Amino acid sequence: MSRKNLIVGQSGGPTAVINSSLYGVVSEGMRHPEAIEHVYGMINGIEGFLNGTVLDFAEALPGEKLDGLKVTPGAYLGSCRYKLPESLEDPVYPRLFKKFEEMNIGWFFYIGGNDSMDTVSKLSRYAAQTGSDIRILGEPKTIDNDLIHTDHTPGFGSAARYVASTVREITIDANVYEKKSVTIIEIMGRHAGWLTAASALARKYTGDNPLLIYLPETAFDQEEFLKAVENSFEKNCNVIVCVSEGIHDDKGTFICEYDNSVGTDTFGHKMLAGCGKYLENLVRNRLGVKARRTQRQPALLCIHDVRHRPAGSHQSRRIRRTGSPQRRNRKNDLIYPQRNL
Repeated sequence: MSRKNLIVGQSGGPTAVINSSLYGVVSEGMRHPEAIEHVYGMINGIEGFLNGTVLDFAEALPGEKLDGLKVTPGAYLGSCRYKLPESLEDPVYPRLFKKFEEMNIGWFFYIGGNDSMDTVSKLSRYAAQTGSDIRILGEPKTIDNDLIHTDHTPGFGSAARYVASTVREITIDANVYEKKSVTIIEIMGRHAGWLTAASALARKYTGDNPLLIYLPETAFDQEEFLKAVENSFEKNCNVIVCVSEGIHDDKGTFICEYDNSVGTDTFGHKMLAGCGKYLENLVRNRLGVKARRTQRQPALLCIHDVRHRPAGSHQSRRIRRTGSPQRRNRKNDLIYPQRNL
C-alpha cells in the first residue's frame, strides 16, 4: 500500500488545551510510518494553507520536542477565521483539493469549534461529491461546550474553572462593603450558557453569591430581573449577577442591542458585547443603588505566561512558503513558526 500524508490545522479562538489536541493528532500520525509518510501542519488554518504556509512536524518538532505541545498555551500553528463559500461550485474547492493531491494528503484534521466544523462539513461534502478518498475529520475544540454530539469539549473544563475562580475573587472583593451594591459579570456565551452556569461553582454555601445567573437558553425579562435583584438584597447587600453575553428577550433581541448597534464577524455572527453595561445602567437608574459591571473572557487564559521573543537571525526552514524568523516560547523552549500577527 502506498503511503499518504496527514495534514492538521487549528482554527478559531485558542483554548488552554488546543495544543494537546494537536499533539494527539501529530503523535498518533507519527506512530504509523507504514501508512503515513509525513505529518504536516497548516499555519493559520485553511487560510494559511491556501497561501502555501505549511510545516513538516518531523523538522519543526523532532523527537521529544513534540512533547512540549502538551504544556504549551495558545495555538502553536496559529489560527484563522476564514469562512469557506456556501456553494460547493466555488473555485476555492478544486483549488484546495488540487493542493491536497499535490501534497499526497490522505488525512485532513481540523481542530476547532462550530465554525471550524462548518469547514469540515463543506470539505467532506465536496470530497463525497467528487469521489475523493481523502478522510476529512473534525476534532472538537471550544470553550462554549456547544458542539453537537459531544458530552464535553476540550477547553471547556479549563475555561469553566477560570470563570468559577474569577467570580469567587470578585465575590470576596464585593463582600467587604456594607452599602447595597450590584456587580454584573458578563461572561462569554452567545447561544450556550455552559460557561456562565459554571459561575455557580463559586458558591461556598446555600445563598452565597452569585445570587443570580442568567443564560441565553431562556428569555430575559427586565422587570423580573429588577424584582429578583431587590429580593436578593434580603440575602446579601452585595449582589453578584452573572449573565451570558447572548441573553435576549422573548422576541429574540439581544439585550446588548437595546443600547448600541452590533456589528457582525466574517461568519455573519453578531459581535456581542455590552449587555452588562446596559444592565448596570438599568439597575442604577431604576433601583438607585451602586452598580458596576465587568467582563470575563475565559479565552484569555490560554495565553497566560506565554512570552515570545525573536530568535535572532535564525531563519525558518520549516515553512514551505516563507523564510521568516521564528518565535520562541521561553516557558518550554518551543519554537513557534512566524506568522502574520
